[in-house]
Amino acid sequence: MAIKLQLIIFLLACSMASCSSLEPVAPSDSDPKVEAPLSIDFFRVSRSDYADKLEGFWLGQSIANWTGLVTEMDKIGGEGEHGQFYTRDDWGSPDQPSIWGQGVPSNLSTTINWVLEDSSGIWGSDDDTDIEYMYQHLMEVNQVSILSAEQIRDGWLTHIYSEENTPLVSDDGSKENFLWVSNQRAHNLMQQGMLPPETGDPEHNSHFDMIDAQLTTEIFGLLAPARPDIALKIATLPIQTTARENAQWASEFYIVMHSLASYVDPSLSRKQQVMWLAQQARARLPRSSYSAHMYDFVMSQYKMGKPWEKVRDALYQRYQVEQQDGYNITARNLYCNGCFASGINFAASLISLFYGEGDYKNTIQLAVLMGWDSDNPAATWGGLLGFMYGKHEIEKLFSKKLSNRFNIHRTRGNFDNNGIDNFTDMAEQGITIVDRVVTQQMGGQVDVNAGFWLIPKAGMKIKEAQYSQ
Repeated sequence: MAIKLQLIIFLLACSMASCSSLEPVAPSDSDPKVEAPLSIDFFRVSRSDYADKLEGFWLGQSIANWTGLVTEMDKIGGEGEHGQFYTRDDWGSPDQPSIWGQGVPSNLSTTINWVLEDSSGIWGSDDDTDIEYMYQHLMEVNQVSILSAEQIRDGWLTHIYSEENTPLVSDDGSKENFLWVSNQRAHNLMQQGMLPPETGDPEHNSHFDMIDAQLTTEIFGLLAPARPDIALKIATLPIQTTARENAQWASEFYIVMHSLASYVDPSLSRKQQVMWLAQQARARLPRSSYSAHMYDFVMSQYKMGKPWEKVRDALYQRYQVEQQDGYNITARNLYCNGCFASGINFAASLISLFYGEGDYKNTIQLAVLMGWDSDNPAATWGGLLGFMYGKHEIEKLFSKKLSNRFNIHRTRGNFDNNGIDNFTDMAEQGITIVDRVVTQQMGGQVDVNAGFWLIPKAGMKIKEAQYSQ
């Protein structure tokens, strides 16, 4: 009786007071939904605060994605017009043509600058957002906390067009299904009857070490707040749908950061927060992997205070030219000397993360200017920082009301309402999925009336990935 009374007093206090989003609480031994040992501490996470952060994730990611598309594949190193990388001084200058631009700059903006949709517009989906949207949708319609191989396969074949049947067109009017590299190969294999994770197995998919999974799985970190162990568990099959080894580990690095964004100390500065998140995620990378070596190289350069442009140029020389630390992917890569490889884009993303120091605008600007497949790292950090800031803080940065609507049918098909959705509903869908993950995977509790989750702290230790995966 005393324990029940203490819990009632605690719930009333939390509903009346303004508490931090993560706070240790005592579990109740009277609630049968708690399967974890009673000695385990819990964290309290506000569901309403989390909804605003999820809206920030989608908005921040969309801004960064579309801004990054302006410079996508403009600069890839080497000789010629596409070799000389951009610098900080190029922000606001005329955009240069991409490697496939046939001398024509991006049609999104004449200058390298922010691409924004105001409240009358609609954000279009792209490869940085559409499969994440699809995975969230599949978890909701199937009412699951972990997707099965069959659910992933059926979802891909339902919502992703083939190269032959796509009604979609690219900017030049040619037919386009908006799949590339490993994603395209996995889709082809699914059409032939193969299930994940075989679709990402190197024996069947020669593009297993490309960037694809890094774009499509960060959201699983947000669906398991403060519990990277659970985030990695629910993300394993989606990652292995297209990736193995370093491409998988880089994806897991991002997922760990997104999960722990709910746990990082809010009293720290933004710079301290992102550095702590990166440090925690570094523990996931196998020490002998080239991904780990890339992280350590970029971090060492940052700590020495070298200009980011110099670090980016050194990155190009060290890995794309000299292929150090076991990074020899360019020897067989058919796509512009490794431009779509996991490693080079992962390392480039770290430069913008470290030198951006938690500032949303600065981080995205650096990612956009970095080179290679610039929209992808930009979108990753746009989503993470968008979540950390929340929707309202992101809008304040741009001093304007931005669009809340999203068109998934720009790149995918067969969704309700002709593909038009909005970030508020997308965030609410995310909240219901987290409800299931908390109760089914974590052994935690959902208090809808008081508006928070009780998340067990057990199992939070980040384990180094193994080559046997």
